[in-house]
Amino acid sequence: MQAEEHAHPPPFDVSGLAAVISNSPAGVAVFDTELRYVYVNPALERLNGVPAAAHLGRSVSEVLPEMDVRTDVMRQVLADGRPREITVTGRTWVDSLIERRYWRVGLHRMEENGRVRGLVGIAQEVTAKENEREELRRAKSYLTLLDNAAARIGTTLDARSTCQQLAEFVVPVMADAAVVEMIPQENGHGRREPPSGAIRLQRCGAAAIPALHDAIEGFGGPGADVDYQEDAAVPRCLADDEPVLVDLSGDDELARAAPGAERAAAYRAVGLHSAVVVPLTARGRPMGALSLLRAGDSPPFTEGLDVVVARTLAGRAAVDVDHAYRYTHEHGVARELQRSLLSEPRVPNDGIEIASLYLPAGEGALVGGDWFDAIPLKGGRHLKVMGDVMGHGVEAAVAMSNYRSMLRIMADDEQPPHRILERLDRAVEQSGLDRAATCLVAVVDRREGVCEVASAGHPPPAFIDPGAPAARVARIPVGPPLGTGFGGYVTTVLPCGPGTVLFMYTDGLVERRGEDIDASIQRLARLTLPASGRLEDLLEEVVDRFADTAEDDIAVLVSRSRGY
Repeated sequence: MQAEEHAHPPPFDVSGLAAVISNSPAGVAVFDTELRYVYVNPALERLNGVPAAAHLGRSVSEVLPEMDVRTDVMRQVLADGRPREITVTGRTWVDSLIERRYWRVGLHRMEENGRVRGLVGIAQEVTAKENEREELRRAKSYLTLLDNAAARIGTTLDARSTCQQLAEFVVPVMADAAVVEMIPQENGHGRREPPSGAIRLQRCGAAAIPALHDAIEGFGGPGADVDYQEDAAVPRCLADDEPVLVDLSGDDELARAAPGAERAAAYRAVGLHSAVVVPLTARGRPMGALSLLRAGDSPPFTEGLDVVVARTLAGRAAVDVDHAYRYTHEHGVARELQRSLLSEPRVPNDGIEIASLYLPAGEGALVGGDWFDAIPLKGGRHLKVMGDVMGHGVEAAVAMSNYRSMLRIMADDEQPPHRILERLDRAVEQSGLDRAATCLVAVVDRREGVCEVASAGHPPPAFIDPGAPAARVARIPVGPPLGTGFGGYVTTVLPCGPGTVLFMYTDGLVERRGEDIDASIQRLARLTLPASGRLEDLLEEVVDRFADTAEDDIAVLVSRSRGY
């Protein structure tokens, strides 16, 4: 830079001041009341990389256009005479590897014969200290981030929700944009194959600051397939199970990092310049990758704190995603097993009507061990059973299958209900099944018009007589659950003539938190047979009345004899 041909003359004599401060190691500048340079010492010349003459008559912004200077504070000092200190940041004309430097500047008003003549600014570089402070601030923010991670990531057992939570969690504290991409769990039918030499991932989460939001959405939303070149950052990260730091400022690295040339141009258009990719690994198996991106004025990612925190967060999220995958698999297996076991029970003979209902507590809950069955006996009699294995998941469904099989064997001898339960209790104890179950066994004799009932810890049945204004809730002795080995079951004989509906259910139908179970069961007394007389319509009424407030799985078995 060259001095202007006609620099502004100094408004006052600074020669005396120059004699004092010319050898100062600190950079010193004198400004007039218009905040134009009238003097700079040699130290400031070296600091700014501009000759002294090129300063004179110019403002700071004219000499150093990339310097952020608080001129408002400088004018306050001129106005009230109170010295102040400010921190100035930016770039001078001196070549430096440091992107942004910092100086601490003291400002003092100059007066002569009672008149305000200008300002003196004394500058000392504090870049190292400011960088240390910034690193400390960043470390504190990252520690807070890690502290909050457990409460914000993995709050559901849905893998895609967990990925989205991770992406949203790191923006904007760690990155301007974040993308979570997972290795597809299964190819699925109808999905196109990736191009030759490409590696396909599925986008499961993305987040960005407002300025980048539309651009990131344009790269593909949740569920979109993303095909990467084999030497791109994401495949390298997955192959080595190590973080990959990428400088996107160069065209070659940008082209390698992007899935294709069009995406590379889009990255360049939005100003992405730095990325770090960390693996999501659980049980020694890479499942996907978290990509953090920075753009614009944000500093580039560096080895050390950025990478360590990103990997820690990704590792925590990976465990949650793995749990979600395993839950989804187990949930599907248990659901299919229970569905196969809860098929419509066969009608014992032509004189019997049967209808059944099963409602899971919700999509977010593991299936339970509710089951029912109907078994024909000799002499026109038939046995119906309703059971509830304690617990949820695959183990409960498997135990349910075992209980159902053993009970069918016990029913062959046509024993009264309490004998069946006693034999089943002993068999369960000897089999090693570690899950107890409640069970209600009812043997209906159409010829005699009676129903023999025994309970192993199960809620009592209800009877809906033809034309009756209310249902009868049976009062029967209740023995211990099956699998305890205590026995002590009792058979109760109850009237059950032609047309009477036997209503059996699991406790999920009536039991509500904070309510006495006896009061809950008595609500069944309000059940009546619909005008249509159809058992299916009765089940619809049950759903309307009880399903919305249910907190557990519901199973219902209703039956009716037409006479002998």
